[in-house]
Amino acid sequence: MTDPIALALRVAAILDEHDVSYALGGSLASSMFGEPRGTIDIDMAIRLEQRQLADLVNTLEVEFYVPVEAARQAVEQSTSFNLIDDDGLKVDLFVLGDTTLDQHQLEHRQRILVTEDPPQYLWVSAPASQVLRKLEWYQAGGSVSERQWRDVVGILRAQRSTLDLANLKHTAQAIGLGELLDTALRNAEDNS
Repeated sequence: MTDPIALALRVAAILDEHDVSYALGGSLASSMFGEPRGTIDIDMAIRLEQRQLADLVNTLEVEFYVPVEAARQAVEQSTSFNLIDDDGLKVDLFVLGDTTLDQHQLEHRQRILVTEDPPQYLWVSAPASQVLRKLEWYQAGGSVSERQWRDVVGILRAQRSTLDLANLKHTAQAIGLGELLDTALRNAEDNS
């Protein structure tokens, strides 16, 4: 089976080749900054424009199954599409729009060393962006996903001393997640 980091590096190399900005997200990214957990797929937020789509899909199709119509719709509607490798591992590509959170995710991403020999890097959603995105997913899912909540609390607990809490609270308030963030911060403090 393909190693998720190796697969993320393969996709990232293709995105870089086509000047498509990206940030690794989801459980793989939150495991880097919070509580580690297993994952069966990879989430990447991307800034993809219509003019880039055909060339990118042509390159991706060499190594992956790509639902072309879903990719086209994702670019038009700022939704997602996926890639599937030969082992059946899935990469979800979330095409970003112009929301505050979408902009935050790319503006604050961090370049992380993921292998040392040879040195290889991935752009990863910053802890604050991950907290906000996961709170958004948690809220959209009816505030019932224990996994999303555990990821949020784990990141807040592990990164509390490095997070700009004032900025995080301000952004959360601006996008309607202020109360959820306050609850998560209290929960992270209680479980320290």
